[in-house]
Amino acid sequence: MIHAQRLLADLTRQLKLTEDDLRQRIAEDHALRTDLTAEWDAARVADRTAETFESWADAVITQAGGHWLLSGVFLRFIEDNGLVARPWLAGPPQTDRLTLARDRHEAYFRAEPLHTDRDYLLAAFREAGELPGLQTFFDEAHNPVFRLGLSGAQAQRLLQFWQQVDPDTGALVHDFTDAEWNTRFLGDLYQDLSEATRKRYALLQTPEFVEEFILDRTLTPALREFGLHAVRMIDPTCGSGHFLLGGFERLVRAWAQAEPGRNVRDVAQRALDAVAGVDLNPFAVAIARFRLLVAALRVSGCARLAEAPDFRIPVAIGDSLLHGTRFGAKGTGDLFDMAEAHADTGLAHAYASEDLAQVQAILGRQYHAVVGNPPYIVVKDAALNKAYRLKYASCHMKYSLGAPFTERFFELAVTGRDGQSAGFVGLITANSFMKREFGSKLIEEVLPRLDLTHVVDTSGAYIPGHGTPTVILFGRHRAPVAGEVRTVMGIKGEPSTPDDPAHGLVWSAIVGQMDRAGSESDFVSVADTSRATFGKHPWSIGGGGAADLLEHLEDLNTLRLADVCSSIGRTTHTGEDNVFSVDAGWISRNNLACITIPLVEGEHVRDHIVNTKIATIFPYDKKTAIVLDNFPQSIDRHFWLYRRLLKERKDFGNYIEDRGLRWYEHSMFFPIRYKNSLGITFADISTHNHFVLDRGGKVFNRTAPVIKLPAGATEDEHLELLGLLNSSVACFWFQQVCHNKGGPGGGSSKDEKWHDFYAFNSTKVAEFPLVTDRPVDLARRIDNLAQCISSISPSAVLARGEDPTKATLQSAREETAALRRQMVSLQEEMDWRCYSFYGLLTDRLDTSTPPEINVGERAFEIVMARRMAAGKLQTKWFEWLGIQPVTEIPSGWPAEYRTLVERRIALIESDRSIGLIESPGCKRRPD
Repeated sequence: MIHAQRLLADLTRQLKLTEDDLRQRIAEDHALRTDLTAEWDAARVADRTAETFESWADAVITQAGGHWLLSGVFLRFIEDNGLVARPWLAGPPQTDRLTLARDRHEAYFRAEPLHTDRDYLLAAFREAGELPGLQTFFDEAHNPVFRLGLSGAQAQRLLQFWQQVDPDTGALVHDFTDAEWNTRFLGDLYQDLSEATRKRYALLQTPEFVEEFILDRTLTPALREFGLHAVRMIDPTCGSGHFLLGGFERLVRAWAQAEPGRNVRDVAQRALDAVAGVDLNPFAVAIARFRLLVAALRVSGCARLAEAPDFRIPVAIGDSLLHGTRFGAKGTGDLFDMAEAHADTGLAHAYASEDLAQVQAILGRQYHAVVGNPPYIVVKDAALNKAYRLKYASCHMKYSLGAPFTERFFELAVTGRDGQSAGFVGLITANSFMKREFGSKLIEEVLPRLDLTHVVDTSGAYIPGHGTPTVILFGRHRAPVAGEVRTVMGIKGEPSTPDDPAHGLVWSAIVGQMDRAGSESDFVSVADTSRATFGKHPWSIGGGGAADLLEHLEDLNTLRLADVCSSIGRTTHTGEDNVFSVDAGWISRNNLACITIPLVEGEHVRDHIVNTKIATIFPYDKKTAIVLDNFPQSIDRHFWLYRRLLKERKDFGNYIEDRGLRWYEHSMFFPIRYKNSLGITFADISTHNHFVLDRGGKVFNRTAPVIKLPAGATEDEHLELLGLLNSSVACFWFQQVCHNKGGPGGGSSKDEKWHDFYAFNSTKVAEFPLVTDRPVDLARRIDNLAQCISSISPSAVLARGEDPTKATLQSAREETAALRRQMVSLQEEMDWRCYSFYGLLTDRLDTSTPPEINVGERAFEIVMARRMAAGKLQTKWFEWLGIQPVTEIPSGWPAEYRTLVERRIALIESDRSIGLIESPGCKRRPD
């Protein structure tokens, strides 16, 4: 029986030893290194890589190491499950197959006494490769084990590893016997065996329930429309073959139902012929091929490989974005003005592991169903990045691979034109393109020309392994047909990790409601959305009325923040923070306050206060911002020590001095922004909107951009904007248009979006809609309170170097807490006043004289506490933030204010828009 976790752990250790051995072999074998260098150089000439040889070779070594282990896994699987008569490596001792394997090993060395265990293993692989169906795995031209050989000693250790017996049970430590021939454990090996490979190829398995959902809406309708004899499916990013296995099994069932008398071996081959796959990772392709072979053997009833048909398996190693024909790709032209012949028939370059003819053939035709889970990573290799940009219109700015793959998926589907049927497309991909700037080309130039039929928000569903928020897209390769797109919009995420992800509350809601337009549950709502909405970047697919509320805010006023400010961005970029950044102790010891200046990063901008403890060496006059010629001796010495590092800084592809700057300057410094002392800074990555008025004397890096108004703008003009930007209305708007980066530590939090982080990038902030009425008085009062806190808090007392007593610290703590209660109270009034300003209320529900409020006593929190008490809500808001739930309006408040809060509570419960904004996602939490 396969113990997947133990196998993975043991093979991970073996991979490290194998990689080290291969690395040593390459260093010692001049001919092998020369051969690898030639392959790397050919890839560079073909503009397929810009990696250094060392980096490229490391990936090759990892792939070869993986194949040495994987080849052993394949042999062990067919040995332990009786698919071969005599084992090469091992077998359950209780069946004497381990003895047979050892006898075979001994016989080999009697015949070849000068060989090593490397030779024995290679001989075993060659012999296995002569069996029907196994040539594709043990092909000497493409399997790297034949090219990158292990040392005899390491091969011996591997053989001993496969034959290891548990002394307590007398059984093999790793037994691959499985009556069902289940190969899903190979997917775990594919994803988790090598961390370096996982990062390089963005390895991520697609859970079976997601695969089934996508196949239900692609392959199944394709079978109905095109017929069983014609239909064919492809996964251009097949990985370890989950979609291919699912498609194969469906096709086998379809053949059994349509022609129950057909020979099962013919059925297996016909089903194999109809599922094609391509992947860039040779390790993944080997697994996908093996899994399909085992599935075909099971269908055909073959108990021994020697008696099996020589199954053809159309899965190849290659780059689906570069190899193969481009169908209907006319650059900026019409996607459907497709010539019969295509000039672009794919990249002519192939690595040693790739079979160019096979991959070109697979990607040289179109398919009736195109499905998959493409990688979401940003390409780091400059040559590949450029190659993709030249081919795909969707490659824009710092794009994710999900963008060009979406374009490629549609291309590979049969083109529907002149009344012909179009192929079906279904993919699950990162939703980052919907809001981040790189997605604008895909959304505004590519997708509008295609028949996008469904957009399904899966960011709130629990999908194992998918930390990145995702979306599922369905469509057909033809011009748009209907004027609407079926949209499944998320309302809230999974409240807790489900025992069975396939039956999670959010996923069940998606599956159950997708075909019911107008339906709504606690988790998703479904609507037919105007196609025009999806032709403009960014997309907002928030459910429960979020899309309607966003549209209201967008249509309310055409004035945007960009219309009233002169710039939004950082004031400096040193290009080498390790040289320029210093702390207060360094400044004090060297008496260099004159040449340093506080540096603000995004994490320092919270709760209306900028609180930074770091500084940067500032080689400019603090008043004029002109670069200095003379420095204190210690700074001269400091710069001189790092002169080479500073001179080699590059921006825009040019060295700093080539850009007309002095080598000791900051790599990018914006003196106009700096000299304009007033500004509004914000944290670019945050759960909520944190905007703070700065009055000068600091510099800000890219994580803390600054909004600058035209010269001469007053403090009140800044505070007017500050009030709007810090409101919960603004928080809602930002979370609809800014990219959700997921919860703490990366990955979507799924359960409750109030602790997800959003990217408040300058471009999106500039588009914030403004209204004429602005809460300047409340913004000033909050700002004054924040300044008081920064001067009297216990940390401020300690920072001043005073010698405080326990009593003074306790007094400072109490005063700070009282001021915070006032700030919470005033923030509530600002939020409710802004609802009126943005047209969400007909009557004003704010007051200028609120009492102090404790966190937990706000109207939305009382509503939440009541719902929790009634069993209608699950939330960690109170538990995680250490807040005591309050179900009743505090009796100590003035009667007039109690009545006001009662009206607010009633509105939260009855008004959809107010209920959306008056929620933890949009209300600032106490940090």
